[in-house]
Amino acid sequence: MQQADAGKPGIAHAQDDGHVRVRGAREHNLRDVDVAIPRHALVVFSGVSGSGKSSLAFGTLYAEAQRRYFESVAPYARRLIDQVGVPDVDEITGLPPAVALQQQRGTASARSTVGSVTTLSSLVRMMYSRAGTYPPGQAMLYAEDFSPNTPQGACPHCHGLGHVYDVTEESMVPDPSLSIREKAIASWPPAWHGQNLRDILVTLGYDVDRPWRELPKKDREWILFTEETPTVPVYPGFTPAETRAAVKKNAEPAYMGTYMGARRYVLHTFATTQSALMKRRVSRFLTGTLCPVCDGRRLKHEALSVTFAGLDIGTLSQLSFDRLADVLRPVAQGRFDTVGRRTGDARAADATKRDRARRKAAGEATHAAAPDVHRTPPLSEEKRLAAQRIAGDLVARIDTLRALGLGYLSMDRATPTLSPGEVQRLRLATQIRSNLFGVVYVLDEPSAGLHPADSEALFDALEQLKASGNSIFVVEHDLAMMRRADWLVDVGPGAGERGGCVLYSGPPDGLADVRDSETARYLFNRAPPEPRERREPTGWLELRDIHRNNLHGLRARIPLGVLTAVTGISGSGKSSLISQALVELVCGHLGHEPEDDEPEPGDAPSVVQRTHGHLGGDVDAIRRLVRVDQKPIGRTPRSNLATYTGLFDHVRKLFAATPDARRRRYDAGRFSFNVAKGRCPTCEGEGFVSVELLFMPSVYAPCPTCHGARYDEATLKVRWNGRNVAEVLALNVEEACEFFAAEPAVLRPLELLRDIGLGYLRLGQPATELSGGEAQRIKLATELQRSQRGRGLYVLDEPTTGLHAADVDRLMAQLHGLVEAGNTVVLVEHEMRVVAQSDWVIDVGPGAGEAGGRIVVEGTPEAVAASDASRTAPYLRTALAAA
Repeated sequence: MQQADAGKPGIAHAQDDGHVRVRGAREHNLRDVDVAIPRHALVVFSGVSGSGKSSLAFGTLYAEAQRRYFESVAPYARRLIDQVGVPDVDEITGLPPAVALQQQRGTASARSTVGSVTTLSSLVRMMYSRAGTYPPGQAMLYAEDFSPNTPQGACPHCHGLGHVYDVTEESMVPDPSLSIREKAIASWPPAWHGQNLRDILVTLGYDVDRPWRELPKKDREWILFTEETPTVPVYPGFTPAETRAAVKKNAEPAYMGTYMGARRYVLHTFATTQSALMKRRVSRFLTGTLCPVCDGRRLKHEALSVTFAGLDIGTLSQLSFDRLADVLRPVAQGRFDTVGRRTGDARAADATKRDRARRKAAGEATHAAAPDVHRTPPLSEEKRLAAQRIAGDLVARIDTLRALGLGYLSMDRATPTLSPGEVQRLRLATQIRSNLFGVVYVLDEPSAGLHPADSEALFDALEQLKASGNSIFVVEHDLAMMRRADWLVDVGPGAGERGGCVLYSGPPDGLADVRDSETARYLFNRAPPEPRERREPTGWLELRDIHRNNLHGLRARIPLGVLTAVTGISGSGKSSLISQALVELVCGHLGHEPEDDEPEPGDAPSVVQRTHGHLGGDVDAIRRLVRVDQKPIGRTPRSNLATYTGLFDHVRKLFAATPDARRRRYDAGRFSFNVAKGRCPTCEGEGFVSVELLFMPSVYAPCPTCHGARYDEATLKVRWNGRNVAEVLALNVEEACEFFAAEPAVLRPLELLRDIGLGYLRLGQPATELSGGEAQRIKLATELQRSQRGRGLYVLDEPTTGLHAADVDRLMAQLHGLVEAGNTVVLVEHEMRVVAQSDWVIDVGPGAGEAGGRIVVEGTPEAVAASDASRTAPYLRTALAAA
């Protein structure tokens, strides 16, 4: 390893003794790493995916800092806090307290919002309570009365959710040309239960063979919406005529059946089932609409009757941070003319009215009145002082969020809809305002999901934290971040077993002399992409009059038979156009529904947002849609790389075919850790057990029976090519490629995983340990296994997230291969090296939120780079020049 002098000039605020010194780090794949890292500097940890940089930054440095902190915490309190494990390291000296800002998805709670995560909502509630304008005669409300998450503040109709959920005839009967016997009522249960309900309707005298649309309206409404539950004789297998005859004769029925209306079945099942599969199925028929009482503002009438600057708190919470800052800034500066003279910022009021008009056009509820823009009594001196103080604090916090490129968000934006990068930047903004000193901030790819223009603001924020006397340790793949760093720690040279060494530690320029570094090749432009001719489109998909989020009547063209990159700053509308509108409209054309996240028992159904618009052009040229996203490949440790890709099925068959297995009469099921036949009875195939500690958090320890192998002793005695099934699951992908070199059915998926940069993952690596980017690439590898017949549309949302530049090149080779096979690939992407290698670019913007949502420029990368209107153009020009 090359270790530069940590005290040399050029390292901001670094002193000769101002190091964090690590000796003997062995966490995960680290190989007895010794390294000295300067404090009070911006330090970037680089290396290919799986090299060990996160193991050093998070698994070692942050974990040790947290361990030391918890030694000072009362034992009872420790069990209430999620803790990192004790790192495998000999010694760390000079380590300050640490704060980790990692990539994580927004909390799953439907009640969690941007306002609650940033604590802005608490300040706004206090402002309305102490400085709001109350209707005559209304008593002052406490801050809790303005919270939709408290009984005293929530709208009594929607219970503070802002939406009400119900079913409609259209949602339950999607194809009215079918008869009841042909399963027109899609919301009815499948199999026997659904047939039972049809037989009951025959007994009740309803025509189940007539197309649904031809049934009398009163019959349709009773069948779907009745709350009656009549119990009648049932004659399964009888024709309607035979059933009528049997009823007339009072013949002995097979059984007595009780009818339940289709709507009642859906609501009852969603509320009571413990089956996630059943909950997911019936949730498809529930539609969420704005609450007609609070108009989606979640609060009771008394709270909504209080205004500030002419806006009630619900309407104010719906404003973007950019607009909210405009409303509050005059108050923060002590100017109350807009508050007393004209109640309501004109732009805010106009925006709200436009939003209501859009909702009305989309068929959503719009019962609440537009903001009052008439004169209101001037604020008292006491209220002015309170308003100025609170508004000043709010504006300062909002400006920090806007500086991080989050001005397009609003306080009422639900956190489940946020990307991991947005969540991390929200937390970063909170830390900037905390004014801590002498802390190490450890960040996990903070540039993920950021347009290069937004990354500039991120650099400034990190410099601000550093200037406050803190140390910034960043795990990052972004080359621009590396060039801006004070210090670079490059880990590698490869991934997994081939990594784990610190190749270099010093100022970025010094990495140029390290030959084994993959990072150096790209940081100093020594690895230009192979020249490739631009492909010409074979046709076009046309999206017309698209309404979705900030897209209002948008028209767009998607070229077929080429690789298209969709660009634009964060929040410009890229994902709304591609991952939502395009996917939903193509799904509708192909006759199936887009995949949704599987709801958990007890969750409220997500609000069904639908794209309004039309799909035209060469739509028949698409036979298949493949959306490769970053959702987890499984929610439990039982799901892993081997099971998801299907390669473990072939592995189990190989073990079952061995002479030893045949002699013992073991089938393939014996080698599954999810089946009782061969798994360890103690841990039931988990490989570990939970140990309850009275005043400490529960800890997980290897199973005392199988020692983490997952299988019982008899199953582990069966070997294939010298290894048992547990040892095979412990192999990483690269090792497995060599081990299964003579088995094509196993080798093909393994080679694909290796070729897209996942050679370091273990076959048995639990899904819960995988990042979003790793999960996305596993899904892509699973898709690439399929025989390519062409005419497929592949949609990927930021596939380079979490990838080193070397791994990006491997991924691009696979995507270009898909296009060569006759498919269409569309990427939402911020990585300019990828955009420069695309055939076509669609740039969305020009700004974020309401300032975006338009096609700024489209064409070849060279054409887009030449545009003066595009914020992407300058960065794309640089990438094209480097290529």
